[in-house]
Amino acid sequence: MEQIEVTARFDAHGQINPLGFVWKGRAYRVESIGRTWKADDGIHILVMTIRNRVYHLLFKPDKACWYLLCGGSVPNVPVV
Repeated sequence: MEQIEVTARFDAHGQINPLGFVWKGRAYRVESIGRTWKADDGIHILVMTIRNRVYHLLFKPDKACWYLLCGGSVPNVPVV
């Protein structure tokens, strides 16, 4: 788990929409948002960037921090 910088939009209903993120000095633009779920450790969001790369982001509201859990492939996603 690596802390990252994320640009996101929070809508009127509290929905979080990541627009882009910076990882290892490189900026990534979010092309689409996939599955989103809440867990004990925060809000998990799967996003897709160019070349169909999937990244697993985690937002921890109590710290207002973003983390990258898995990058560049499809992570294991729990069935809810």
